[in-house]
Amino acid sequence: MKGDGFVNVLILVAVGIPLLWFVGEYYSRYISKSLGVDDSRVTPAVELQDGVDYVPSNPWVVFTHHFASIAGAGPILGPTIAMIYGWMPAWLWVVIGGIYFGAVHDYTGLFVSMREKGKSMAEVSNSTMGKTGFLLFIGFTLAMIVLVTSAFLGLTAQALTSLVPVSALKVEAGKTILQTVDIKGVANARIGGIASTSVFVMTFFAPLIGYLLYIRKIKVLYGSILAAIVAFVSIITGIYFPVTMDTHTWMIILSIYTFIAAGIPVWIVLQPRDFTNSFVLFGGMAALVIGVIGAGVAGVQAAAPATNVAAGSVTNGLIWPFLFITIACGAISGFHVLVAGGTVSKQVTKESSARGIGYKGMILESTLSILVIAAVSSGIDFKTYTAVVWPTGAAGNPILGFSLGMGGLLHKGLGLPMSFGTVLGILMLEGFIVTTLDTAVRLNRFLFEELWSNLFKNPPAFMKSYYFNSGLSVVIMLYLAWNNGWKVIWPIFGSANQLLAALSLIVVSVWLANKSKKYWYTIIPAIFMMVTTLTSLLILLFKTYLPKGNWPLVAADLVLLALSIGVIIVSAQKFTSKNKTGTVAAK
Repeated sequence: MKGDGFVNVLILVAVGIPLLWFVGEYYSRYISKSLGVDDSRVTPAVELQDGVDYVPSNPWVVFTHHFASIAGAGPILGPTIAMIYGWMPAWLWVVIGGIYFGAVHDYTGLFVSMREKGKSMAEVSNSTMGKTGFLLFIGFTLAMIVLVTSAFLGLTAQALTSLVPVSALKVEAGKTILQTVDIKGVANARIGGIASTSVFVMTFFAPLIGYLLYIRKIKVLYGSILAAIVAFVSIITGIYFPVTMDTHTWMIILSIYTFIAAGIPVWIVLQPRDFTNSFVLFGGMAALVIGVIGAGVAGVQAAAPATNVAAGSVTNGLIWPFLFITIACGAISGFHVLVAGGTVSKQVTKESSARGIGYKGMILESTLSILVIAAVSSGIDFKTYTAVVWPTGAAGNPILGFSLGMGGLLHKGLGLPMSFGTVLGILMLEGFIVTTLDTAVRLNRFLFEELWSNLFKNPPAFMKSYYFNSGLSVVIMLYLAWNNGWKVIWPIFGSANQLLAALSLIVVSVWLANKSKKYWYTIIPAIFMMVTTLTSLLILLFKTYLPKGNWPLVAADLVLLALSIGVIIVSAQKFTSKNKTGTVAAK
């Protein structure tokens, strides 16, 4: 069982997870004290309650919505893709980035949004850096979310159509309960079809769960039991009745779904779907933990090399900056602050809850990434990993790479059928990619509405309509995903995502300076991520997009560069322009 990594798989988890939680606990307390958390202040959810967007909610329900929205595919696929550099670089970036970069970003972004009456980070930039800073920031954010949704739409369609040769699941054709299809004489299990059915069942029951929780106000415990039952039934139904469609059909269906979900109250679909999906993810994470323990006791070692930097740099680009944009959500992600300021800050009832939701939500996501690194590094051999995720001349399938890794880990560590872990892995992915999609399109709708209201003194009526703004978001998302695979979009999505995190940390730093509060813990990660992501955008522009004539992505790259440089200039002016009291001048 020894591989080039020569380390017991349990060590990766037994060292990484305690570091995340123990160091994070004390660091987050310091930040909380520096921010001046005060539970006597009325939060936006209570003050501005409207039953649509501002909805005071149970902290656990808010946490599950937040975690399901930010988790998505990122903390699973990012580490899976980045394993090409070896497990050690990926592991180090997740641990260090999670504690000092991502969790700080998420917590401070949520806190500032709450103090600013639930405003998005773009709106906060308006009060801290003026209208110019706001327009630059919101323009950048819109471009970034379009790339996020385009990348995840393609990945979702791929997940929901995935087929796996039954031989890879270590079973014989005809001796598995999974539905199969014969392709060129090879029996393939429809594991994507199981996930497809699960999506339909969970979405169908979401309004019922939302009605019981928010209208009838049943106890959260009872709602949790019902949601867990729905999640379980959706999986069993999928095993026996898998839904099968091609990728482009799925793209259209998901686009229609996100268009509808973007305009209805959050309690009808968005929150209860996330709530239900969270039990699949928590169950999957629990299975990974138990599997790692079992594998560690059995002496299973990492089959992946500890470092593979030279080969990885040829395959995916130089380790700096590309490792740091490939692993986004597991270490730091700008998308998280959009969730925090777009929906979560409008649901939290006490300021002290922000630390558990924002900081610890990110630490839990980094925990998931550590488990993913352990599974992929030990569940399958590195040759199989490379053939599946980084095949020569093909797009590759990181979803299948992770799912097979999880299946292999549970098989080696617990003796479970390979098919069990593989199916559970793809179920973890599908539910949370979809929740990221519907949340992101809803956020895009908010941002377009903010943009029009600032560009025009009295915007036309159609520009205020959710139909127009959601439709615009969905059409652009579908266009980019239809014509570009995940491998093409992921690098520029990662760069934009990390750059948004840097810009958000700059806005937070200006806000903190205006309040005469310490801001070193936000400005240091902001500078590092700024330099890293700008470098990656320049490399992608001159070495990939221009030589290949990919003009839509050339345009996207140039827009991101121009907008981000504009934000940097405006924010630098605010830091250097001091008023008489020594605070940063702000309009």
